[in-house]
Amino acid sequence: MAEEPQQDQRATRRCVLLGAGLLGVGGVLAGCSTAAVPYDANGAGAAPAQAAPPALASSPATGAAAGSAGAAGAATGAGTATGTLLGLVTDIPVGGGTIFTSQQVVVTQPAKGVLKAFSAVCTHMGCLVNTVANGTIDCPCHGSEFKISNGAVVAGPAPAPLPARTIAVTDGKIFLL
Repeated sequence: MAEEPQQDQRATRRCVLLGAGLLGVGGVLAGCSTAAVPYDANGAGAAPAQAAPPALASSPATGAAAGSAGAAGAATGAGTATGTLLGLVTDIPVGGGTIFTSQQVVVTQPAKGVLKAFSAVCTHMGCLVNTVANGTIDCPCHGSEFKISNGAVVAGPAPAPLPARTIAVTDGKIFLL
């Protein structure tokens, strides 16, 4: 009789592992959506050739806090993106950026229509960056500064650039993938 519960436990483990595997496959398939326009670390989007660049509001660089909402921006893709909604393209000032603290990501727009995304976690001691100004992403803990165009270290003590994050823009909305 002692063997039956062990067999049941193995069957339960198999079911759990099978379920986890199916969830993983579902997640991979969900990420294969073609509706969003992904931006890579260089800010290059995979928008169709006929798509016009978004009409973006130009404003001075600020250290805006997480997840603010603004006016609707122009669409850069069609359909619905998967991922976490960060905000609107119009939330990102040209020459500056916006920090989304709850998602630990900073989105910048070094040039009109070029969006970049980086981890908001400083590579020195793990503090969250808190300001985007004068072309840099700044960490309050020890003064590290990173370029808004590529996340490279401008001033230390950070030993490495901010890691790039992947975003997509759909109907003027920015999604973290």
